[in-house]
Amino acid sequence: MLRLTLAVMLLSGAPLAAQSLDGLWRSEGYGYVFEIKGPTLKAFEVTTQTCRPGFTARRQAASMAGRDATYRTSYGEVYFVKTGGGDRRLLHNDGSASDIRIDRLAKMPPECVPPTGNTPLDNFNVFTHTWAENYISFDLKHADWDGIVAQSRPKITDRTSPAALFEILQGMIQPFGDAHTFIHAQDLKRDFQGLRAGTDRAAKDVVGDAGLREFRSHGMARLLAVTDAAYLHGPLRRFCNDQLQFAKIDAGTGYLRVVSFSGYSKGGFAEGLSTLEEGLDQIFSDSALKALVIDVRINFGGEDPYGLSIASRLALSEYLAYTKYARSSAVEHDRWTPGDPSVVRPVSRPGFRGPVVELTGPAYHQRRRDLYAGIDGSCPSYHAHRREHPGSILRCSGSPHAEWMGLRIAE
Repeated sequence: MLRLTLAVMLLSGAPLAAQSLDGLWRSEGYGYVFEIKGPTLKAFEVTTQTCRPGFTARRQAASMAGRDATYRTSYGEVYFVKTGGGDRRLLHNDGSASDIRIDRLAKMPPECVPPTGNTPLDNFNVFTHTWAENYISFDLKHADWDGIVAQSRPKITDRTSPAALFEILQGMIQPFGDAHTFIHAQDLKRDFQGLRAGTDRAAKDVVGDAGLREFRSHGMARLLAVTDAAYLHGPLRRFCNDQLQFAKIDAGTGYLRVVSFSGYSKGGFAEGLSTLEEGLDQIFSDSALKALVIDVRINFGGEDPYGLSIASRLALSEYLAYTKYARSSAVEHDRWTPGDPSVVRPVSRPGFRGPVVELTGPAYHQRRRDLYAGIDGSCPSYHAHRREHPGSILRCSGSPHAEWMGLRIAE
């Protein structure tokens, strides 16, 4: 049978404090309940009707300033509880732009006693309630979610296979064309990621219908080689596991290609950030650099802080890049958590404050907003997009758009 696990990377936070963290904690927004017992943190993904176990993380022995406790999952994700006290704390996930507020809970929600079963209909219910209570873009997509659910539910029986359930769920969200939605079925070896119509045309021109994964692993280099041969002079220098690339267009004009804001190191987010800073030091130590072209025409997204770090090397003064809000009520869709601001601050390390041109195209993800803000010092109108935070929005101006929403399917 299929089990659905909300793929929401939480923001963690908690250092080693005198007050015990043991007990139950509920997130404000995001649909999480956490059980902390000794060295173990267990996450439960909860809606008003369903409850499923999520990830498990183990407490790390080393203490760090600003943290009451640090936890690591078996797949390397790091969560920490920020230093504080009382029955309201901040949980943070390395690589996230914001925190999750958690409040101590007296007992498990009734939906978790017992947890939701593992039948096709149970998993369908987890999926549909999770979307109903967290996704913020139904109005933007002109989607009647209740109608979509009612139309799809009769297709589910006790004999619905995992593959058939995958197809049904995919069919429900594919029309949204939202690049921050996905379904992952590990045992089926199948994935679905939403895409706005036309945004994959560059990949299709190179690898046909083989998909973005094939394009990224085999076809992308052929496409990038066109720019390399036509415009770049001298060697192409590669940084951050090839995710940053730098060369010269002429003696005074640099060319910085940002393929993604993730995968900078095999050692996790912190190591990747250190690798990024070292690479940027080398790139921007070039005293002959008089102009810069930043190419994010093909960019696969990633961690916000990486984009903000690059922006800090371009900024003339401190400014607000964006503020993130999370939907805080499963029922009232216009209730939000307090905002978490992301600020770009100029740094003393090598940078560039001259003229910059940014190249964009159909195959890029939202972290380019951080670079945009770094180039002109303004606050772009982008909204909500962390896979960690279904139902969150990034507000600079205007109204909410899409957000990262993901579900993991496993046997």
